[in-house]
Amino acid sequence: MSDRLSFIRSDLSQLAAYKPHPGGNPTHPVDRLDTNESPLDLPLELKEKLTYLYQHTLEANRYPDGSHYKLQEAIAEYVVESAQVSWDVTRDRISVGNGSDELIRSLLIATCVGGEGSILVATPTFSMYGILATTLGIRVTTIGRTENNFAINLTQAKAAISNRQQPPVKVVFVVHPNSPTGNCLTPEELNWLRNLPQDILVVVDEAYFEYSQTSVAEEIAQHPNWVILRTFSKAFRLAAHRVGYAIANTDLIQVLEKVRLPYNLPAFSQTAALVALQNRHLLLPLVEETIKERAKMWQALTTDFADKLQVWETRANFFYLRLKNQEHQNEALADLTAKLKTQGTLIRHTGGGLRITVGTKEENQRTLQRLAN
Repeated sequence: MSDRLSFIRSDLSQLAAYKPHPGGNPTHPVDRLDTNESPLDLPLELKEKLTYLYQHTLEANRYPDGSHYKLQEAIAEYVVESAQVSWDVTRDRISVGNGSDELIRSLLIATCVGGEGSILVATPTFSMYGILATTLGIRVTTIGRTENNFAINLTQAKAAISNRQQPPVKVVFVVHPNSPTGNCLTPEELNWLRNLPQDILVVVDEAYFEYSQTSVAEEIAQHPNWVILRTFSKAFRLAAHRVGYAIANTDLIQVLEKVRLPYNLPAFSQTAALVALQNRHLLLPLVEETIKERAKMWQALTTDFADKLQVWETRANFFYLRLKNQEHQNEALADLTAKLKTQGTLIRHTGGGLRITVGTKEENQRTLQRLAN
């Protein structure tokens, strides 16, 4: 750490910042298959509707609705509809964030800040859990996954929970399906989560729910220590607007409301999420197109590249793969990532493997051709 920045916490020098894909206007066309966004933009008719609403209903000189009332109600209705939930999902069981990242940060602030707790993650997984915890001075306990299906190593998990370390594990983060590996929680993993002590918060990240159609939302009513995170950045095609939401019992939602920043979600983002929910009959059917493309990609990757690539089955909108018979795996993967980038395909080198988002039919065809090259 530079002497000029001696006032900065010393532990941050060991932290690598999250690296997003290149923004702005690329000098040449690229297929951005590295961040799991939808390959489809909003339909023109919805963009025109948002333009009209911005021009005629939004007041740029006023703060946005800090209560998120209308959006919470619309999300609650969608949760019941999408996950076939039988219990009463009301707006007071929903908290809205500036992306799921803000909600993750709020959960960490509410549970572990001040040396009151640590978090448990099984890697590889979404890196922001560890990054956000570290920025807040929270200890991160890391365990492994099995190689065949990337299920959590439950022996290590149970040992970490029972370990009387200080501070104790207060939060367990899981992704369902996991990123970057694409696997859903197994019955054994779910049973372990159900039986964790009530003083441990279980965070189930369902960012890819619309692609997996698998949710634990029905169980929230039985587990006051569970919270589900979801996002509008994937299937709803609103990554530019940064809208995420949490589903939990009312007591936990009240705590999240205490620690979130006031006016945390811009008015236009709230409007975009509302319009997307009101028009989900236009947006969500095209998720099926991505699922069909996923099946085609799986067939090609496991047939045409069977001697070169180890590819794992996925329930999300991306694939995870590694090179077969490669002694220097990470160096080779980095080289492959760089070569694809020069040809116009961006993918993500993470967790000891490569994550490739399922794109449009044309993007997927180009990706397969460039891999072959």
